[in-house]
Amino acid sequence: MKVCPYKALSVLESLGLNALSYKTCPATASVSACCTALQSTSLKTSVHDPSSPAYHISQANYWRVDNTQFYPSCIVQPRSASDLSTALSVLVSTNDNTPQCRFAIRAGGHSTLVGGTNVEYGVTIDLSVLNRTVYDEEKRIASIEPGARWKDVYGALAKYGVGVAGGRGGTVGVGGFLVGGGNSHHSALFGFACDSVVNFEIVLPNGTLTTANSTHNPRLFRALKGGSGNFGIVTRFDMETFPQPRNSIWGGIVTYEHDETNVNAQIKALIDFTANVKNDPYASLIPLYTYISTMDRPVIVNSLVYTKPYADPYPDAFKPFYLLSNISDTTRQTDLEGLVGELEPESGLHSNFFTVTFANDAAILKKAVEIQERLIRQVRKIAKSSEWNIKSLYQPLPVDLLWLTWDHIDDTALFDWVGETFMSELDDFARSVGGEYPYVYLNYAAESQNPLRSYGEENLEFLKAVAKEYDPHGIFQTQLHGGFKVTLA
Repeated sequence: MKVCPYKALSVLESLGLNALSYKTCPATASVSACCTALQSTSLKTSVHDPSSPAYHISQANYWRVDNTQFYPSCIVQPRSASDLSTALSVLVSTNDNTPQCRFAIRAGGHSTLVGGTNVEYGVTIDLSVLNRTVYDEEKRIASIEPGARWKDVYGALAKYGVGVAGGRGGTVGVGGFLVGGGNSHHSALFGFACDSVVNFEIVLPNGTLTTANSTHNPRLFRALKGGSGNFGIVTRFDMETFPQPRNSIWGGIVTYEHDETNVNAQIKALIDFTANVKNDPYASLIPLYTYISTMDRPVIVNSLVYTKPYADPYPDAFKPFYLLSNISDTTRQTDLEGLVGELEPESGLHSNFFTVTFANDAAILKKAVEIQERLIRQVRKIAKSSEWNIKSLYQPLPVDLLWLTWDHIDDTALFDWVGETFMSELDDFARSVGGEYPYVYLNYAAESQNPLRSYGEENLEFLKAVAKEYDPHGIFQTQLHGGFKVTLA
């Protein structure tokens, strides 16, 4: 690392960014064989080095702040699938097996994996310019590019009175979400969001642009639904839509005091809701047990969503939750675009996700709350961060997402320990009562977890075989930086 050239610091200041926080840069693009090769192609105006405003704008737009601390030698922003094919072909053919030719792929930049979407000294492929959503009214298919954000997708489709099964956070990117599976407000109706994809347009590791669907490249089509970035870079997702007129969704956030009475009632209500999801698949629930240090107290938060119009005060599926006395309630008739901002995760903080899956069992949920409360007490005594949060989202399957954020980098090891301890203790307890389940949801998984292996040996061997078929030289296992690799699962 070295001090940024004066020109780069001037660019930062002109953008209103804090130059001191960007005071180090990698070697300039000219010493990277891959960046030099990219700049000699038709992509020249889309390749940005540390002296470019576009470079620093891209760097500043990662959700997990740790990923802004990786400084690629250059960032390439393809404007079409053809551009991306050219970029990938150049990176592979020019690869000199140095760090400067490793590459990372970033769609929305929402990953919590450190280095999962950015790379030190290498080349970051930033797909943010590939962000179009096009609707075919005759086929009722939405064609969505990987750099789009879900809030914008919903807004584009609302003009036609349709929706898709997509992300529940508005700034979450399309690309990583869909190849990781994708949990949505419509999961009980349509499965994971990837189940609604009928066709992938993809650039293979050799630069070939092709498609994968049920009749063309069917094995690749299957593998892309949860197999993550092991097979190429998807440039377009063609998704089935469903009728979703404006203001046709009931939903919002309801907040409750975190006391013993409410905790016990919440757990009972959650157990009953999960057991009956099949009876009313329009009901979607995200329950959070959350501690926010600036409030210095835990609270219970429920995101309640009903994906069709509802006239009465609340749908019957949520009745047990409405028997609890609440602090606040934002539920109303709205639409997908208006709803996804309410659970928008904080950006610009250090953060991490951990996940575990277990049986729908009240004893396991009570143990989870007990572990979380103990860990909160321990963190309060030693954390250096002035702002830190520990949140658990116990959502049906049930899948638990433990979501940790903090503002002091010295606390990274502490919060990694919190995540590992929580998951280990909860998984051990679930196993002791016969309620363990091996599945690890990839989009929630921490770097230390192994989601691809959790699919089972047969599925993992299938993914390995498909990766070998479409990437025989292992480009996406070795030259691609970060992510969950089938060869390491």
